[in-house]
Amino acid sequence: MKKILFAASEGVPFIKTGGLADVVGSLPECIDRKYFDVRVILPKYACMRQEMKDKMEYVTHFYMDYNWKNEYVGILKAEAEGITYYFIDSEYYFSGFKPYGDNVLFEIEKFAYFSKAVLSALKLIDFQPNVIHCHDWQTGLIPVYLKERFGGDLFYHDIKTVMTIHNLKFQGRWDVKAVQSMTGLSDYFFTSDKLECYKDANLLKGGLVYADAITTVSETYAKEILTDFYGEGLNGLLQARVNDLRGIVNGIDYNEFDPATDKNLLYNYDPITFRKEKVKNKTKLQAELGLAQDPKAMMIGLISRLTDQKGLDLVSYMMDEMCNDNIQFVVVGTGEERYENMFRHFAWKYPEKVSANIYYSDELAHRVYASSDAFLMPSLFEPCGLSQLIALRYGTIPIVRETGGLKDTVEPYNEFESSGTGFSFTNYNAHEMLACIRNAERIYYDRKREWNKMIDRAMAADFSWHKSALKYQEMYDWLID
Repeated sequence: MKKILFAASEGVPFIKTGGLADVVGSLPECIDRKYFDVRVILPKYACMRQEMKDKMEYVTHFYMDYNWKNEYVGILKAEAEGITYYFIDSEYYFSGFKPYGDNVLFEIEKFAYFSKAVLSALKLIDFQPNVIHCHDWQTGLIPVYLKERFGGDLFYHDIKTVMTIHNLKFQGRWDVKAVQSMTGLSDYFFTSDKLECYKDANLLKGGLVYADAITTVSETYAKEILTDFYGEGLNGLLQARVNDLRGIVNGIDYNEFDPATDKNLLYNYDPITFRKEKVKNKTKLQAELGLAQDPKAMMIGLISRLTDQKGLDLVSYMMDEMCNDNIQFVVVGTGEERYENMFRHFAWKYPEKVSANIYYSDELAHRVYASSDAFLMPSLFEPCGLSQLIALRYGTIPIVRETGGLKDTVEPYNEFESSGTGFSFTNYNAHEMLACIRNAERIYYDRKREWNKMIDRAMAADFSWHKSALKYQEMYDWLID
């Protein structure tokens, strides 16, 4: 039995702020348990829901030399969906009202503590993994500490590490002096071929230098991050390690996202009944959100963090133009104030066409996926993206920019071959996006049979976790043998 330990800063069902949590929660369930014993280790945040904390039982505690102090480290464990979860407990580091704070230096101190505590805890939980699978910069010091602090101990000697980049933009950077002081790592580690990066210490870079394998969340993103534009200053290092880098697209949980059984929907539907039932969700949502009640109007959904990365400046340029067409626009999400206010403004200006829901509600999100005819994702960059996978599952046609995982998962519609599952445009350009949306409108209004065939293909596409899990298993086998 091969043993794998996932180390991450969040994971469903215990704590979630973004797509990382879905990966950490869903992937272990899909890995073949006949051959692999997969467990997960997370911080125990004070802001976790009480019902989740009630599932945890105390295992043990110890004191660890960290940042010139003897720090308390508690270990708890719980089970969810047959997977064992461990939790690192520290009131000092994990007591905020949300998992991540705004003080960058404290975040780095907190997750460096977590990285060291994960390795220190292994002997006490009696679990000797063959592979520690580290996710994003928060666990970047695990491969470093494994070589530095723990390398001489036979227990740790054969442990391999994988570093997964979920979004290269976030790296955990701060000045060398402060990071060196708190981590206790020697000068040797703070050179330009290790943790030092443009005069700062960089935790993700440390992980990428010392990990035995590197993955990211789609094949296209794995190629993109080798370039200056997407490489965020680390493309040189990634090019040097290109033989250890692979892209494996994320999946979604097909039980949670299933229009046939989704409890959030007023009218459930499947690939056979969608023609009659899907539109009922739309008219109900139109009534609730105060939009014009017209079952034939094309409804476009947008569920997102409202940030630059998501291509919202393109939407902002073209919103007046789009609202001149016979479409409706439903937005759900929070983020940068200028985008929140931009959508509020257009909802005020076109009350029958635009609904701006500047908050996040899981129930509303599910209903927008089910009610919309199309789903817009004009991202500047998108490592993988889960929204387009959910949209496909709900028979809602994605309109995307060809970048990262969007390019890998949405097959562009070809009118002549009657193939494809969505619409896509290549350049990051507002007029190109508008042309793409108008092409989708044309098919929706003038060639309804073609549109419905596209929905058939979209709902038949398989982006469940099981396909991706096989690729991860292959990589674990390659590392362990």
